[in-house]
Formats: sequence, structure tokens, C-alpha cells
Amino acid sequence: MAHTSFSPTRRGLLLGLGASLVIGRTRAAFAQLPGERRLVVVILRGAMDGLHVVQPYGDPDFAALRGPLAMPEPGAEGGTLDLGGRYGLHPAFAGLHALYRDGEALLLHAVAGPYRSRSHFEAQDLLEGGAEGRLTSGWLNRAIQALPNPPEARAGIAIGTGVPLLLRGTAPVGAYAPPGLDRPSAELMHRIAALQAEEPRLARSFAEGMRSRGFTMATLGQPANDPDRGAFPRLAAAAGRLLAERGGPRVAALEIGGWDTHAAQANRILGPARALDAGLVELKAALGGHWARTVVMVVTEFGRTARVNGNQGTDHGTAGVAFLLGGAVAGGRVVADWPGLARDRLLEGRDLQPTADLRSAAKGLLRDHLRLPDRAVAQAFPGSDEAPAMRGLLRG
Repeated sequence: MAHTSFSPTRRGLLLGLGASLVIGRTRAAFAQLPGERRLVVVILRGAMDGLHVVQPYGDPDFAALRGPLAMPEPGAEGGTLDLGGRYGLHPAFAGLHALYRDGEALLLHAVAGPYRSRSHFEAQDLLEGGAEGRLTSGWLNRAIQALPNPPEARAGIAIGTGVPLLLRGTAPVGAYAPPGLDRPSAELMHRIAALQAEEPRLARSFAEGMRSRGFTMATLGQPANDPDRGAFPRLAAAAGRLLAERGGPRVAALEIGGWDTHAAQANRILGPARALDAGLVELKAALGGHWARTVVMVVTEFGRTARVNGNQGTDHGTAGVAFLLGGAVAGGRVVADWPGLARDRLLEGRDLQPTADLRSAAKGLLRDHLRLPDRAVAQAFPGSDEAPAMRGLLRG
């Protein structure tokens, strides 16, 4: 059995997981879980702008609509990365582009959930719950209830400081947090400082307290470019090492914030984009040969407005982009029933019109990758008959 090593000075938190993991000099053993296929779901919190990350430069209305957020086409200086014509990938995603060229990345465009909420909280709950209503379990937990999940092991694991709704439910799951994640991000501190700004006494006290904790005024005065740059690649690498264990978990959930780009988007998106890209590269490297049997699904709660606002950012929208990555993916493609960006083609005159359902993509992975029976897929996404499972997402 392969060893996964962590420095004794970087001992993490391992909860509810029978893992083959070296922590200092102590080793705990996974119970054997059958099956070699892995599924990782990455949640991008804050609503990533799919029109900025995967730019449909072939649409005749794109450049005028996006203005300063429209980057040069592939091949031009500072241009996007070629996705085979019509679409270009943001240059911060060099690692993702390499996966695309190798046929290991499929990009779904003009995709959204069935809801039309522009509230982060509501949309994230719907994205993770997989159905409308106040659910206390997530679709991924309900799915792994159909997998072997003996008491001494866990089929699923959350990597980070908590277990997202996506993985909560009656199926027992593990949770792993590397050390050093208990410090609030600079992005969060900026948001709290902004809330205090209207009250002089609170603002002054807050700023003094933050300075004593090591936050500079530059951090408090403007949001960090890269709030998760260091954390997410470490999380992704840890996920890959745990999933690579011979008897380890087969399903994992991660998250990365920083995508709520209402102002100065061209600059603000660079930090989370580079962090996500680096993390995906780390995940593949840590999985090693198991990458060939892995699918990574990267999703966000909704897209952003098609038009740029007065602060050179975008507001809460509807359709956007999802990524499917891994050696098991039939990649090297952008999959989209493109709705167009003319004014009369936009949803409510402001958003990219959704033409594909995120539930369909997830259901296709549960059925064809994890090989779950139809009843288990229906249990994961109750009341979703209008969103049939997508076909053709995987090799073979």
C-alpha cells in the first residue's frame, strides 16, 4: 500500500475517516473500498463569470457587450488560449488548457441549474442540495449512499475547514483539513472591514485589531488579488493523495471562493483563477496513475451578467461555465448549444441564456462514471425528470 506523507510540523485534522495516512509517525489504515473510479466536485463560491473565463469571441455581439473584459483572440498578444475556434480560455488557466489539449478537459458553456435565484446563499443551497426546498442533505451524499460505505471506512471525504451541504447527509463521510486553514482569508477581512466603514468608531477599532493580528491597511483597504492562492492547491494535493490510496475514499468535495467580481473584475479574478488552475494541476499530479479513472466536476452557483457594469465588473447572472476534467473524460471540446448574445437572445435582457442543466451533467457522471443504478441517480436528484442524464461525457 502506498504511503501518503505529511511533515510532522504540518499535522492536519482527520475526522471520521479510516485512512492510510501518515501523520507524524502514526499511520491509520483505510478499510478496503471496492472500485477504482474517482469523482471530485469543486465548488466555486461567489459565482464565476463564465463569459470571462471561456470567452465566445466568435459571437458577433461579444466584443461590444463585454467591452474592457473582452480579451484579444487566441494568437494575439495577451490573448486567450485557443479552444479550437470560436472560444478562448482565460490565460490564467494554462494548466487547464494543457489538459484540454490532451483531451482531458471538457468545458460546458451556457449551463445553469434549474433555479433563477441571484442570491448566493439560495443558489449555493440549490446547487449543493440538488432539489428545491430546505434540504439537509446534498446530492453527492445521497448518491454515495448507493456505494459500499462500511462503518470502518468512508466512500466520500470533504477537504477543507468544514463539510459542505453537498456532502452532508445520512451516508457517513470523512473530513480532512490541512494545518493553517483556521486563519480568515484576506478577502473575508476586507468584506468585514467594508461593513464597518460607515461607523467611525467601529471602523477604527476593527482596523486596530486587524493590525495587531498582522493584517496590513493595504489588505483592509482593498480585497486581495489571490485570497485562496496558497490554500487551494494544498487542499487539492491532499485530496489527490487521499484518493490515490488503495483503500481510500473515492469521492471528494472541495471549494474555493473569491469569484464575486462586482468591481475591477479583470484584476480581481486573477487570484482565484490562478489558484484553481494550480490546484487542478496538483490534484492530477497527486493522483498519479489513478487520474485515468478520475472525473473532476467544477461548478459555480450561477453565472454573471453579460454586460459590464459601471465598476468594470459584473453582477449576479444566470448561465455560465462548468468544467469536467480527468483521464476518464472525453475532453478536448467545448460543449454548448450556444444561445447567442444579441439583446433579444439574453435572459431578461441581461444574462446568458441557459441551454443546459447542471443536474444533467452530474446525473450523467453518477450513472456512467460511478455506475450508479437509475434509482440511485433519481434519489440524488429528486423531481428532476426534466433534466435527463447527459451522455457522451466520458471516454468509451
